[in-house]
Amino acid sequence: MNQINPKKLLNSKWTAVKPAHKEKHFLITEIEFDEEGLVVSCSIEAVMSKRVIPINWLDLKDKTHWLQGWK
Repeated sequence: MNQINPKKLLNSKWTAVKPAHKEKHFLITEIEFDEEGLVVSCSIEAVMSKRVIPINWLDLKDKTHWLQGWK
């Protein structure tokens, strides 16, 4: 499991293990926190196509789908 600090998540780089639509590399471009500092929503953007996708940030912990950094 990837260890992720929600406060350092913005602008972090991610690689899809199984790329779809030729989208392999992604950046976290938007995070919304609640008043307690918990992540409410998160968006990830494909580097090549600039497509923005809402994502559950906890899904990034699954190493079978996401690798931290660009590989």
